[in-house]
Amino acid sequence: MMTFYKTTPAVLFWQWINQSFNAIVNYTNRSGDAPITVNQLGTAYVSATTGAVATALGLNALTKHVSPLIGRFVPFAAVAAANCINIPLMRQRELKHGIPITDENDNRLGESTKAAQQAISQVVVSRILMASPGMAIPPFLMNHLEKKAFLRKFPWMSAPIQVTLVGFCLVFATPLCCALFPQKSSISVSRLEPELQEKIRANHPGVERVYFNKGYKTVEAAPVWP
Repeated sequence: MMTFYKTTPAVLFWQWINQSFNAIVNYTNRSGDAPITVNQLGTAYVSATTGAVATALGLNALTKHVSPLIGRFVPFAAVAAANCINIPLMRQRELKHGIPITDENDNRLGESTKAAQQAISQVVVSRILMASPGMAIPPFLMNHLEKKAFLRKFPWMSAPIQVTLVGFCLVFATPLCCALFPQKSSISVSRLEPELQEKIRANHPGVERVYFNKGYKTVEAAPVWP
């Protein structure tokens, strides 16, 4: 384990830094154009970072009770769980009030919470899959390399090798996972809220599918664990 991850305060600090970065990314790359107050933003930030850090710390504690190889995959579970908490909480206003939906010609038809749910779900899935190669492949390789004489002789090389492996994985995982769902996603009118369905069918009878910006997917700062 890297030196600054050895103590609980250090783990707490770096997890907070990581989740704060992710919270900023999730907020700035959100969908929708509705304003948000300072109080709402502060509440979203505190709930997102606290929930994500607590989950990550709880799962990280499991490394003490499992085999070293399995323990290497606990950080991935922590990252996945943190994404499931951080992203929705930082974008909770979209879940409450909806995001803009348009027709194929970009004519605004209203705001939909159903579209927001789909948008956020797509981003969460993409972010988890984006982290998968970098947090699943290196553990196997490091488990093998640490049995070799090279790393036993030069243990300080462990961290640079891990960072290099993660970076190599992200070179391919990032564009592939960003391409999973289109930036301009769509949803059937029949899956929208009943009142919004009625409004669209009354004012735009030919529209069967609406479109929305799901928000961007950017890679998060995932720390290197053992």
